[in-house]
Amino acid sequence: MVKVILTADKTLTSEYNKHVFLGFAACAPSFIPTWLYELIFCPPTPLEDGRLRYAHCGQRKIEASLLASGFSEEDVAVVPPWLLNQTITKDTKVIGITTHDPLGLGPASTTFSQLGGKEAYTSIYFRRLISTPKIRDYGVKVIVGGAGSWQLTDERIMAKLGIDSVVIGEGEITAVDLVKKAIAGEKLPMIVQGEVAPMERIPQIRNPTLNGLIEIARGCGRGCRFCTPTMTHYRCFPIDYIMQEARLNIEAGVGIIFHAEDVLRYKAKGFTPNENEVVDLFTEGRKLTSSIGISHFAHASVVAKPTLIERLSEIMEVGSRSCPFISGQVGIETGSPRIIASQMKGKVKPFAPEAWPDVVRESHQILAQNKWIPAETLIIGLPGEKPKDVEQTLDLIYDLGKYKSLIVPLFFVPLGNLQGKGFFTLKDATPLHWQLLGACISHDLKWVPSIADENLKAVEMNPMKRWAIKQVIRYIDRRLTPYLKLMAEGTNPLTTLMTD
Repeated sequence: MVKVILTADKTLTSEYNKHVFLGFAACAPSFIPTWLYELIFCPPTPLEDGRLRYAHCGQRKIEASLLASGFSEEDVAVVPPWLLNQTITKDTKVIGITTHDPLGLGPASTTFSQLGGKEAYTSIYFRRLISTPKIRDYGVKVIVGGAGSWQLTDERIMAKLGIDSVVIGEGEITAVDLVKKAIAGEKLPMIVQGEVAPMERIPQIRNPTLNGLIEIARGCGRGCRFCTPTMTHYRCFPIDYIMQEARLNIEAGVGIIFHAEDVLRYKAKGFTPNENEVVDLFTEGRKLTSSIGISHFAHASVVAKPTLIERLSEIMEVGSRSCPFISGQVGIETGSPRIIASQMKGKVKPFAPEAWPDVVRESHQILAQNKWIPAETLIIGLPGEKPKDVEQTLDLIYDLGKYKSLIVPLFFVPLGNLQGKGFFTLKDATPLHWQLLGACISHDLKWVPSIADENLKAVEMNPMKRWAIKQVIRYIDRRLTPYLKLMAEGTNPLTTLMTD
């Protein structure tokens, strides 16, 4: 008798062909049919008795919190969206939805959708999920949380989509309270700020996560004005806690992906990494599996402790056939020391804002020497940006051309302390912005084929999927290359694209 169903849209219920960063394709405009997109980027995860074998880490934390608060395993089910109609019954009282980008308003989706002129897959699949007929047929209460829930904090949007309550922030305490209120028939508040959970209130997961992703720390503390995670309290989980979750995932047949806003700052007291603590963490992980990945790190942390990267590479045997490289997401955001000082002073600590371009360059040298490939973000149109700031960023991107990496340009989206500022759109793009976009795309087209080839050799994959991924990469290259010359000249190529 399932009382509470936890689910997410299809882009968040996939192992992404065993490579977590393929999940970013969910933010892409819908150029290819959804069946082909799912084959290449987003195949469904396996099921066990109608429940997801592997699920989003955030869902697993909410599931564990519900079980710790008195719900039984029969009461709570984590299911994929395509089985909702079969799972919802008259006994179902609540559906908890985890979302990252429900309306396609995130930085990546807004950028790519505007450039491509099509809706992002994230919003397409969320709309399909929220439109499941039985949700309304049985009057089930809908509670939405996750990193993208900020997009739904409009009562008109909530009414249109049939959402009863939206949780902003952490859910281990707040979401559980809302579920209990819904089951008791109490009226739910429409928009709720999630209570920051102390360490003792964050339970260990009970079931495996997608690609073995587990939290090692929560929060950041660097204080970038545009970023939401930095607003939360920074704390680290003990190694024993982390290893127990790691063992659970490994026993279920997946490896480990350590997740934090900056994995290199695990147990650091300030902004300089605690090298021994990080090494101990990876050493303990390596005793359990050879499959270890990371989610995020920071360029400033790389430069602050350059020997740390070398030691971690030795532990994980980076450069071997089974681990040709390590990749993680990291923010460049800008090449302008002035913008760093005004919008994200903490990003460069323990260094001064004026050192930022050199920190980024030095970090790339260290990473390249140790076969780390950064997947980097760049923000275009930050508040207060001037032509000189864009020029400095452009110069930095050119300097990074010799380093194997991915650089993803993102239009500014007003988040964190910058809420209320306007979204950056194509209408705001100057010739310098087009040059910067073109430089980033050229950089990526240069390195994507070799990165993909190395990765595909290391991952077991159906030959058909392998061939399809390579064909998509070639298609994108052919499609974009003719327009890069226009962008290099500072020209908007979209009119040409639309008439091609």
